[in-house]
Amino acid sequence: MLDGWVCAFLLVLSWSVEVIDASAGDADPRYRGCITQCQETGCIGQRCFPNCKFSSDGEFIDRPWYMQQEPLYLQWKKWDCQGDCRYYCMLDREKERESHNLGPVKYHGKWPFRRIYGMQEPASVAFSALNLAMHFHGWVSFFILIHYKLPLKDGKKAYYEYAGLWHMYGLLSLNSWFWSAVFHSRDVDLTEKLDYSSAVVLLGYSLILAILRTFSIRDEATRVMVAAPLIAFVTTHVMYINFYLLDYGWNMIVCVVMAVAQLSMWAVWAGVSNHPSRWKLWLVVIAGGLAMLLEIYDFPPHQGLFDAHALWHATTIPLTYIWWSFIRDDAEFRTSNLLKKAK
Repeated sequence: MLDGWVCAFLLVLSWSVEVIDASAGDADPRYRGCITQCQETGCIGQRCFPNCKFSSDGEFIDRPWYMQQEPLYLQWKKWDCQGDCRYYCMLDREKERESHNLGPVKYHGKWPFRRIYGMQEPASVAFSALNLAMHFHGWVSFFILIHYKLPLKDGKKAYYEYAGLWHMYGLLSLNSWFWSAVFHSRDVDLTEKLDYSSAVVLLGYSLILAILRTFSIRDEATRVMVAAPLIAFVTTHVMYINFYLLDYGWNMIVCVVMAVAQLSMWAVWAGVSNHPSRWKLWLVVIAGGLAMLLEIYDFPPHQGLFDAHALWHATTIPLTYIWWSFIRDDAEFRTSNLLKKAK
């Protein structure tokens, strides 16, 4: 539930950034003039960029970072000519605005961030990595609980009927947060599609898992009947946005519908069930809603690092711990009930 809700809002936020063709910063004539000069000469003042290369006839030659010959770990810290021109023109323009007591503005839909080791949004990268680490901790602790602490059927199979589903959820969550960190590190077409695709897959799978758990579907045939149409839809959608058209508006609708559906299921289930850890579900829902205020109250990054979106990433770290705590509690609760029935 938590990751589906998080990923949905990330996609909505990304969509809102993409549809803005001209923010206040990149509409500034001085900024545009700086970009034009940089792309024509390869320099901004005394600062020149080796990635801005020109042929003997003066034509601009540039290739994206992933088409260069250097090893990937070296390319990752470098930017192409357009990226460097935009970044340093933005820095110079922001210094001018600060000297006139003017606040920062957005450029190409994003606040002016300060790069660290070539990372575009270093705070969001760090918090995404921490979310990934928290999911890894939660998944490993769940694995240990299921296979080493709780009793097993014939010493092999877990009593908890949803163990395999949660294992897959853990792997998909790790994949999604990994690409989130990569995307915040370097926003290009390839990383964008990988981030969007992994988020959509996680959303679709989380919806399937929410249906199976909240409706207590344990029969394999019924599970297949529920999962098959959703898997087909998610697969088709991922292929559509990757190989036909990355329609941000349609992608937003798909993700929001899946996120709201599973959030509603978990919330209603928490209200009507007698689960001893249902309060953890409510805590995740309420705390997550309060954390959304950070996104509503959008503010520029402090010291070029910590903006509202980065801080919102930070709030999901403890919520992830609580979410995996609920999953472990659910495994213990179901196992205990099944053992009592078996006696």
